[in-house]
Amino acid sequence: MPQGQPSVVPADGLTTRQRRNRPLTIVHTGVGKGKSTAAFGLALRAWNQGWPIGVFQFVKSAKWKVGEERALRVLGASGEGGTVAWHKMGEGWSWVQRTVEQEVSSEEAAREGWAQVKRDLAAETYQLYVLDEFAYPMHWGWVDTAEVVAVLRDRPGSQHVVITGRNAPAALVEAADLVTEMTKVKHPMDAGQKGQKGIEW
Repeated sequence: MPQGQPSVVPADGLTTRQRRNRPLTIVHTGVGKGKSTAAFGLALRAWNQGWPIGVFQFVKSAKWKVGEERALRVLGASGEGGTVAWHKMGEGWSWVQRTVEQEVSSEEAAREGWAQVKRDLAAETYQLYVLDEFAYPMHWGWVDTAEVVAVLRDRPGSQHVVITGRNAPAALVEAADLVTEMTKVKHPMDAGQKGQKGIEW
């Protein structure tokens, strides 16, 4: 299997193996389609390696059923690869117990989700974290970008984090190890075609 050769070998005192196995912060941003799709593709690779995976869906409604969720839940329960835990902000987060009367704003829910991610990072719960559409709460000022950058910089172990969403803050982009900007060249919606099963969800 081809393994790309780095164009630069830094004088950081690390061996090739140590440098290769450093945890990565990955950002998928831009206006083009495919940010979450690429992140879930990465989750498939992580599952195949036997890594525990934590998916945190910020912003999306609980009514929105994505195909990757069902596929990864089935794979995670199969016992053949890694485990998969899937959390949705739109469902009020699975770890928060509320009465029917307790309503929470989207901003508060985003902060609760980030608080749980911080707890999981500290406990080294997962080896891959998919923080889907987490760029939005930072862009809107609901979650402090500087804190996110600091927590990710100081996280223990070999936990990889991928963050998706448009308008990723500049400080996050600067701190990340791998950043991909999805650009749109053409999209069916430009010609009046709505999203369809198997393509959008």
